[in-house]
Amino acid sequence: MSSEIVRPHTADLYDAHVLKNYGRAPLTLVRGRGSYVWDDDGRKFLDFTSGIAVSALGHCHPHWVESVRHQAGELIHASNLFRNPLQGELARRLVQRAGPGRVFFCNSGAEANEGLLKLARLHGMRKAGGEEGKCYKVICAENAFHGRTFGGMSATPQEKIQGGFRPLVPGFAFGKLNDLQSFTDLIDDQTAAIFIETIQGEGGVNAATPEFLRGLRALCSQHNVLLMLDEVQCGVGRTGKFFAFEHADVRPDAIGMAKGLGGGFPIGAIWIGETSAELFKPGSHGTTFGGTPLACAAALAVLDILEREDLLAHVTKASVAWHAELTALAAAFPVHIKGVRGQGFMIGIQMTEDAPGWVTALREAGLLVPMAGGNVVRLLPPLNASTAELNEAVALLTKVLQARSA
Repeated sequence: MSSEIVRPHTADLYDAHVLKNYGRAPLTLVRGRGSYVWDDDGRKFLDFTSGIAVSALGHCHPHWVESVRHQAGELIHASNLFRNPLQGELARRLVQRAGPGRVFFCNSGAEANEGLLKLARLHGMRKAGGEEGKCYKVICAENAFHGRTFGGMSATPQEKIQGGFRPLVPGFAFGKLNDLQSFTDLIDDQTAAIFIETIQGEGGVNAATPEFLRGLRALCSQHNVLLMLDEVQCGVGRTGKFFAFEHADVRPDAIGMAKGLGGGFPIGAIWIGETSAELFKPGSHGTTFGGTPLACAAALAVLDILEREDLLAHVTKASVAWHAELTALAAAFPVHIKGVRGQGFMIGIQMTEDAPGWVTALREAGLLVPMAGGNVVRLLPPLNASTAELNEAVALLTKVLQARSA
């Protein structure tokens, strides 16, 4: 009699035990290398989901793997009751990128954004002469996405996010992205901060223009309002600059980051400029898992690879021809594609029909991509994706478009 243990099928385990809050694809991924993943049936896929912009270096980059493996054998967790050398070094390198200020480490983009919203409250209290509850309004953009915590949901004016969870956190107002006057009209004595994504990801890959960002910077400076930028998805090299706002040559007062920062390991961070960094005092904010030695080792490996392999220059150069090919594809299939937008390795293809059907068809053809709002199919290749892999994605897109047009 065989003693082999028969394990339930993964799909059965999900059906029986995992909360049904995701519309998951019928696909079980078991292995990844570079820009590719394999499922439990051995099928190979070009992964331009990248864990929704998390796997910035693709899967299992040797230096990243070795850095995490080594640190796991040294010290994994110590808590923020003590210092650890990797957290200090990671903070130093992020400050080098962002400018004079200080860094707080957390676990995710949602947690980073919560930290920024708490910063806005502290600044508002400072602005109001120490009085709480007088200056706390945060102006965000329509179509934004800042996470699924109560603060993040309140800053996200989408019914699919907010529905069922009201009452939400008060104090939010919403202007139109790239319409400076709509933000100007919302400024009043209660306004503590303006908080937007430099490029809206979940909302459909909608970029704030350089002119708009510069206008917001001037507006915030004029009214003693913080300019806080959510770079959770568009930061850490995705646009060819380390931060997407660098294309506009502006400097915010605070930045939220996560996703690609850890290259697959959970880590988030907020950078706060010098004039506001001291608003957080001992006991005013904290996290158990933020900035652990293991998380910081992963993030430092990402920064090492970005620099050693010159990936910012690679994204900038490789994206030019890639964007041109995608634009030509849109021109060739106007019945199916309304347009292509984005920057670097963060692209949105707006379809004329619902995106889910296209995502399914592309998956069946061998290309994994996520959706976004407004019938948008996103392309989020790893930052080290080769020209051949970018071309392969275009070829797979063409194949599916041709099949739909036949």
